[in-house]
Amino acid sequence: MTRIACFFVPMFPLAARLRSEPDLLQEALAITEGNAQNAHVIAATRRARVKGIRAGLSLAQARSIIPKLIARARDTECERTAQEALFEVAETFSPRVEDAGEGVVFVDITGMARHFKNDEIELAKAAVRACERMGLPARVGIAASKLAARVAAELPQSPTIVEAGKESEFLAPLPLARLTPELDAATTLRRWGIDSIGDLASLPESEVASRLGELGRELHYAARGIDPRPLIPRPLPPDFREGMEIEWPLVALEPFLFIANAALDRLSQRMEMQGFACKRLELTLTLEPDGFYSRAIDLPAPTRDVKTMLTLLRLDLEKNPPGAPVVGFSIVAHPDRPRRAQLSLFGPAALSPEKLATTIARLISLLGENRVGMAMTVDGHLPERYDLGEYAPPPPPNARHKSQKSRALLAARIFRPPVAVEVITRQNDGATHISAIGGDGDLSGPVRVSSGPWRIEDGWWTDAPAAREYWDVELERGGIYRVYQSTASTEWFIDARYD
Repeated sequence: MTRIACFFVPMFPLAARLRSEPDLLQEALAITEGNAQNAHVIAATRRARVKGIRAGLSLAQARSIIPKLIARARDTECERTAQEALFEVAETFSPRVEDAGEGVVFVDITGMARHFKNDEIELAKAAVRACERMGLPARVGIAASKLAARVAAELPQSPTIVEAGKESEFLAPLPLARLTPELDAATTLRRWGIDSIGDLASLPESEVASRLGELGRELHYAARGIDPRPLIPRPLPPDFREGMEIEWPLVALEPFLFIANAALDRLSQRMEMQGFACKRLELTLTLEPDGFYSRAIDLPAPTRDVKTMLTLLRLDLEKNPPGAPVVGFSIVAHPDRPRRAQLSLFGPAALSPEKLATTIARLISLLGENRVGMAMTVDGHLPERYDLGEYAPPPPPNARHKSQKSRALLAARIFRPPVAVEVITRQNDGATHISAIGGDGDLSGPVRVSSGPWRIEDGWWTDAPAAREYWDVELERGGIYRVYQSTASTEWFIDARYD
């Protein structure tokens, strides 16, 4: 038999706001809806409720009871991200999850109880703990239908389990409004003298369907504890989002980073639960009086390190300030699978991919973009040409490998930029003398031996081709250098020394 679990968050607008501002949990806080004189309370914290604040009061009435009442407007961004977090928690228990909105999700847990000692109570308790780790005080109910599971989740003694086959008995004493029938159908049922779900379930199905149509048949199914429609799973979103509306406009960077740090921490927890890491951050700021400002940051490797992401946000906003007060924000993390390291039994341990990504990101934040990576060769003949690619460390060396004996090799120490020199050849004896234009005595002196030229061409098909003649020269005072001259000019340069 199908078993459905309902994850239900009471007073969802309040829970979503407290998830973004946990410091307000112990304060007298009210969530309001509407503007100016039409603002009214829709939810309040326990400290406010014990003093008489309840849903439906106007904000003026609530402040007459508690003058120092903290009021927060309903935040759609907070609620949307909290709903996504609730859905992601449910997805860790089963891949079949239906998003019912407003702090409610349904999960098909058929056969999942075997992972919890075949006990649905243990599964429900684990679900409650997982929701609390995400900052959502959820209740859980389990039954064979979505309606029975939701009613069970709304009970204060959470979790509540409805035994298989007893859904109709569980629903029978509840008022008919629990079925949320449409207005015309509800009016007709009241005229029939039907006040409870059990009264509707006791009627013949065919008679109800003949008078109310397909809607009546679905209501009759639900009253008997049978889902008229199957559970409709929602795919996991392609990204993770956190954000909120800010009560007061922010004009400085530090207060915003304090709020963004908490949002990034929540993003990191959600990605860790799903086994993802962040490869790209997108920040959207809501500006006062109107307008938006967007920035995107590509991370060098997937990471969940909050400090790294916050540092990149800081440096990016310092270079590119929004130029107006900020009244809201949204941070989107595009997920990717984190890199995995294979441990070695004999050789040295490989680098941790996440630590490597964090280190590279911090280097980029300190040195700037396009200055961190791994040098790569390019298709060309000029020795100074290179490209910068993504850093990919080689595998650890084989500890048992014996080095092979070989002849000594020369290494060239490259000068960047090359040193300009003057080359003078005497006509009487053909002797050559090199003088560094900058006055460096180590690069000046008579030439003892020379070898060359070696001619190279590069980019002959472009508007700025390069053609050079290279010589290797040994000076009398010591040192072997590589000297070249461009065929398009008379200037000489030393660009390397052989060690």
